[in-house]
Amino acid sequence: MNHTSFATTTRGLNRSLPPMRLYERAKKLGVWNPSEIDFSKDRADWTALTLEEKDLIWRLLGMFVSGEEAVTLDLLPLIRVIAAEGRIEEEMYLTTFLFEEAKHTDFFRRFLDEVAVFPSSSASFSQPESSSLERYHSENYRRIFYEALPQALLALENDASPAAQARASVTYNMVVEGVLAETGYHAFFTALQRQNLMPGLRKGIALLKQDESRHIAYGIYLLSRLVAEHPAVWDELQAQMNTLLPYAIGVIGDAFAAYTVVPFGLVEEDFIEYAMNQFSKRAERLEKARGASLDEIHRVTQSVIERDDA
Repeated sequence: MNHTSFATTTRGLNRSLPPMRLYERAKKLGVWNPSEIDFSKDRADWTALTLEEKDLIWRLLGMFVSGEEAVTLDLLPLIRVIAAEGRIEEEMYLTTFLFEEAKHTDFFRRFLDEVAVFPSSSASFSQPESSSLERYHSENYRRIFYEALPQALLALENDASPAAQARASVTYNMVVEGVLAETGYHAFFTALQRQNLMPGLRKGIALLKQDESRHIAYGIYLLSRLVAEHPAVWDELQAQMNTLLPYAIGVIGDAFAAYTVVPFGLVEEDFIEYAMNQFSKRAERLEKARGASLDEIHRVTQSVIERDDA
C-alpha cells in the first residue's frame, strides 16, 4: 500500500502521548551495553557456589535467555500492526522494544558464555536427560514460550483486530513480562543480593528490569486504550489472562519442585504471592479502563510514568 501523507509533515508529533514520554525515557535510560558490564567478581563467586546453587542459576538463566530470544523473534508483527494504524508515536516507542529485547538476549548469553558455562556433558546431574539448557524448560514454560507467545504475536500478521492485539499484549506484556520476568528478577535479587554475590549479573538485571518496566507500562496503556475504544475487547482480554495465568504460576511451581531443599533459602510461597500481586495491580488498572475516555487513559498512564520517574 502506498503512503498518501505523513504525520510529521501534517499534524506533527503529539509529544503529550504516554508512548512519547516512554520513548524519551528509553532514549535516556535504555542505551546500555551488555559487553561493558564487569563480570570479574561474578567469575570468582561462581566457582564458590555449590552444584545445587549453580543449578538454580542455570535454571533461571535457561528460562530467561530463551524467553528474551522468543520475544525478539516474535515481536515484529505487533510493531507492524501499530505502524499500519498510523500511530507513529506508539511505533517510535516500539522500535526500542526490539533493540532492548535483543540486548537482553545478548546480556544473558554473554553471562552464560563467560561466567556460568553450562557443562557439555550432563554427567554432573542426577537426571542426565539433556546437556542443553532446555532441560529447564518445563511443560508449563513450553506452553507459554513455545506456543502461546508466538501464536498470539504472529497471529497479528493475518488478524490486526483489536481483539487480536489484546491477546498479543496480554501474552507478552501482562504474562511474559509482568508475571514471569518480574518474578524471575525477584528470584535473582533475593538469591544474590543478601550475600552480595555476582554484582555484574545483578547490575545487568537491574538495567534490564528498567527496560522491561517501560515495556509493561506501554502494554497496560495499549490494553487500556483498546478496552476504552472497543469495549467488547474486555472479554477477549480476560479470557487470555485466565488461560495463561495458571501456566505462568505453574512455571514458578515447577522451578521449586525441582529441589528437595531450595538453594539460597528461597521460599515458593513468597514468589507465588509476588507474582500474583504484580498481576493483580495491573489487572485492576485495566478494569478501570472500562468506560473510561482516552483522555482519562492518558492521564492515568502519565501519572504512573511520573511516579516511576520520581
